Amino acid sequence: MNAATELRFDGRVAIVTGAGRGLGRAHALLLASRGAKVVVNDFGGSKEGVGNDTGPANDVVAEIVAAGGEAIADASDIGIEANCHALVEKAVREFGRVDILVNNAGISRWATFPEADADNLERTLDVHLRGTWHTTRAAWPHFEAQGYGRVITTVSTGMLGLADNLAYATAKGALIGFTRSLAVSAAPKGILVNAIAPNAITRPSESAVKPNIVTASPADAARAQAMETGLVSPMVALLAHESCPVNGDILVAGGKRFSRWFLGITPGWLSDGTPTVEEVSENWDEINEQDGYYVPASLNDWSSRFMAHLI
Repeated sequence: MNAATELRFDGRVAIVTGAGRGLGRAHALLLASRGAKVVVNDFGGSKEGVGNDTGPANDVVAEIVAAGGEAIADASDIGIEANCHALVEKAVREFGRVDILVNNAGISRWATFPEADADNLERTLDVHLRGTWHTTRAAWPHFEAQGYGRVITTVSTGMLGLADNLAYATAKGALIGFTRSLAVSAAPKGILVNAIAPNAITRPSESAVKPNIVTASPADAARAQAMETGLVSPMVALLAHESCPVNGDILVAGGKRFSRWFLGITPGWLSDGTPTVEEVSENWDEINEQDGYYVPASLNDWSSRFMAHLI
C-alpha cells in the first residue's frame, strides 16, 4: 500500500483502555503511528486487578512521543463509573474531541466453579463489562454531536467454553450482546460498534494450569512470535477507521489469521400441529441440521425469519 492509500487517523482522537501493556499497548502504538492522538489508559494493576502503577501508561506515552506522535496518559481504574466519565472528559479537554474508543482493559481471575465466588464475578464484570458500558456511555454524546464515532469492544473465544475462568467468559459473552444491540441504534448516527476477539499471548491468558507458550524449542519460539499482540492490532485499526466496512460484527484476529465470528441459526423443524415433547425428540436431527443456516443481522431480522410461517 502506498502513502496515498494508507489508512490514517490524522485529526482523530482515540481512547484505548488497558493500553499500558499487551494488546492495548499494541493498539495505541499503531493508531498513534497512523496519526491519531491517543489517550493511553491503564490502571497498572496485576492481571487479577490488584494494585496500581502509573508507569505502564506513562511508558507507552513516552514511546509514542519519542516516535513523533501525540499522546497523554490516564491511570484511572475504569471499573469505577466516575473514572470512565473523567477519562472521556480528559480526552476532550486535552485534544478537543473523541472519535475512537477501544475498550480493551480487562483482568483475569482464574477459578473453577463453584470456587469462583461473588467477588471473582463482580470485579471481573466491573472491568470488562461495566468499564466498557460506562466509558462508551460517556463518549456517546460526543459521538452523536459530531455524527461520527467508532467503538471497539474486546470479546473472547473463551465464551465458547472456558471451564476454569467462568467469570471472564461470562463477561465476554455479555459484551457480545452489548456490541450487537448498541450497533443497531448506532449506525444511523454515523457510529459503528464492533467487537474484536484477539488470539494472542497476554498476561490474562496465563494461569497455573494453562501457562503461556514456553519458547524452549524453535517451534515454540515461532509459535510465540506468531502470537504477538501486535498481530491483532491491524484489525482493530480497520474497525476504528472511517472506512470500517461493518457494524455489529465480531472479528477474530491473531496468529496472522483474520476471520469473522458469526451467530448462526438453523432452519429447524416446523410442527404442523400442537407440538409434543416426543415430537421435539423425534425431530431432533432436523432441529440441529446446519444446512441452510442463516446469520440474523438483528433481533427483528431473526424474528421475521423465525415467525415467517405466521405472517
